[in-house]
Amino acid sequence: MNKFLDFYCKCLKVIMAACLAIMVVLVFGNVVLRYAFNSGLTISEELSRWLFVWVTFLGAIVAMKEGAHLGSDTLVSRLSLAKQKVCYVIGHLLMLGICYLLFKGSYEQVIINLTTTSAVMEISMAMFYGCGLVLSVSGAVILINQLVRLARGQLSDGELIGIRESEEEPVDVPAPLK
Repeated sequence: MNKFLDFYCKCLKVIMAACLAIMVVLVFGNVVLRYAFNSGLTISEELSRWLFVWVTFLGAIVAMKEGAHLGSDTLVSRLSLAKQKVCYVIGHLLMLGICYLLFKGSYEQVIINLTTTSAVMEISMAMFYGCGLVLSVSGAVILINQLVRLARGQLSDGELIGIRESEEEPVDVPAPLK
């Protein structure tokens, strides 16, 4: 399952990169058209906004898989290994509950907006709200996979904290002048 999730996240990264490239071309092209030719693409703003929302939600999936969301380990890191595991399970069960709420709300929005079309592209607004469904289902699969790995003993002790350190190097601060 881990290999599948890794492949899935790689595919999401490619999709996000493509969406970002399309957004750059649309917005830059629209700026050039407006200033140079006094015209523009009407689809540019709406499609860019849709792509931005989708990139944000897909990025949240990748961040969840990589453990890149913000977190604090002040309390959990000081607990014993058994208590860290309990906190890990409780945290994941709470996040699964949030995934359920996100799924439920997104599903209702998709159903409500099936027949509503966007102003410019005239595409069903259900496509816009579908990103919540993708995030909630993908997030739940990732969380369940992590809980299964914990139950099987395949999760390292370092993964129990649930956050990762920054990849940036610390900045050297010059000594104060005397």
